[in-house]
Amino acid sequence: LPDGGSKTDGEDEPTLHARLKRKAEPYDAYREELPPPSLTPPSAKIKDTFGALFFTRMLYSALVDADYLDTEAFMRSDSAAKRGGGSSVEELCGRLNSETEKYLNPTEPVSELYRRRTALLRNCLDASQSGKGLFTLTAPTGSGKTIASLAFALQHAAKHSMRRVIFVVPYNTIIEQNSKVFEDILGAENVLRHHSNANYDGDENENDAKRFAAENWDYPVIVTSSVQFFESLFAAKPGKCRKLHNIAESVIIFDEAQMIPQPYLLPCVRAIRELAEVYGATAVLATATQSSLDRYFAPLSPQEITENPGELYEFLRRVTLVRIDEPLTGSELTGRLRGHKQVLCIVNTRRQAQRIFAGLAENTESGGTFHLSTTMYPEHRTRVLAKIRCLLRNGKPCRVVSTSMVEAGVDLDFPTVFREEAGLDSIVQAAGRCNREGGRPPDESFVYIFKSADHNPPRAMAAAIGAFEQTARRYADLSSLDAVAAFFEQLFYNKGDGALDAEEILKKIERSGKSFSFPFREIADSVKIIDDDSVSLYVLRDAPELETRFRKGERTRELFRAAGGEAYII
Repeated sequence: LPDGGSKTDGEDEPTLHARLKRKAEPYDAYREELPPPSLTPPSAKIKDTFGALFFTRMLYSALVDADYLDTEAFMRSDSAAKRGGGSSVEELCGRLNSETEKYLNPTEPVSELYRRRTALLRNCLDASQSGKGLFTLTAPTGSGKTIASLAFALQHAAKHSMRRVIFVVPYNTIIEQNSKVFEDILGAENVLRHHSNANYDGDENENDAKRFAAENWDYPVIVTSSVQFFESLFAAKPGKCRKLHNIAESVIIFDEAQMIPQPYLLPCVRAIRELAEVYGATAVLATATQSSLDRYFAPLSPQEITENPGELYEFLRRVTLVRIDEPLTGSELTGRLRGHKQVLCIVNTRRQAQRIFAGLAENTESGGTFHLSTTMYPEHRTRVLAKIRCLLRNGKPCRVVSTSMVEAGVDLDFPTVFREEAGLDSIVQAAGRCNREGGRPPDESFVYIFKSADHNPPRAMAAAIGAFEQTARRYADLSSLDAVAAFFEQLFYNKGDGALDAEEILKKIERSGKSFSFPFREIADSVKIIDDDSVSLYVLRDAPELETRFRKGERTRELFRAAGGEAYII
């Protein structure tokens, strides 16, 4: 999709107006080959410039995917059988019902926590029978939100004859964790993982259906990253766009919805609204720390699924938040960490995490001190997390220093957590790693919030930290729903709407409205959820043949595809 450009563009310009000036080969023969299709754009639903641009991109998606599929069918007679696949939504509901039945109708006495989780599951099942639209699922860590949201999605899809369920997740670590849960319930053959570390380019036949489905999302259950989802919604290239029309008529669960990237918050919210208003999708914002987004979704009004979220939060309160008044130096912090047999410390930067870890590792029991960050390749991170969980379960010394990567969805249960001052949403998420299973009273499970005396916070975090400090002056109970809502309102006020659309995506679209010369390519280049100036690093695992080929200087697509199946790519 090119930029529209203007009528003054010359034929050599890379714009739509320039292309229309170029002479085309005669194409009238199509009239003898195909009857012109009856295409009626949903003009009644296209209310503004954004809607017109979105419809154009959806139409482009359908056209591009049809072209790819037609060419593929002509070139490869066997590919049609490998397309699609997976069970129907109704069949998946049956599998899920077999799993949830044991929760809904237990045969043995259960705890109050079990009953609360079951109540949330029933809330989701009841809400699934509502009409399509926009929902929020506000539930704290440990409430069973993952399976409950899957139950809502599948039952809602079955109720309204919708085509698929899409889970949008901020971190690859959560994708892997949630996908495993879904695969155990629904079968691995029904769940497609689509993110930067998921690779289906191997030669194994069982991967063929998923390899094809990753191109256009023609699959019943998809678990993808926020980067993949939102960048595709604003893309201009056919490879990224061809999946868009398959998002229509889907149930979309935004897990950890508070992490919709703030520099693109307004255009992302506008796109979600368009999917729900015009394209038959249902969107669910699921999180323990619900953002204050109602005014940005207007005229849509989100419907809360949890029957009484405030009461659920109070029941599942597991920790006590404590602010440390005086800033701590690195040595003071490590001294406090050594005073705890099992403790997790979360700081704001990778460099700081490395320094605190190095200081803590000195004069500490060998084998019981760990460092975690996103720079670890997946297998390494998985091994370290497995060791940490084993030590925690067995009551052994275990001290961990990490970046914020552990805050959302990583299943760890520490008796004590130290969290460097950040946004309240990050602090509440960090608290979810403390007393996660509720085995200790809240007044014996502490989350200490501290300032660093040695490191200034990253400039990008200034607004969030300022909003936290303003909220802390007003609310004694920082983990309450009221405090979280007040934090986000203050944060968005501090930032201003300009910072919530940092690349002025909506302004660019609006300016193109009169001429319908949409800046497709300019927008696609502007929407970079992650600033990617990195280089892929292949960490080979027992693949000497591939390593030899790399070291000899070979650089072919076939080799990189083979390496993708035998390596972890950072």
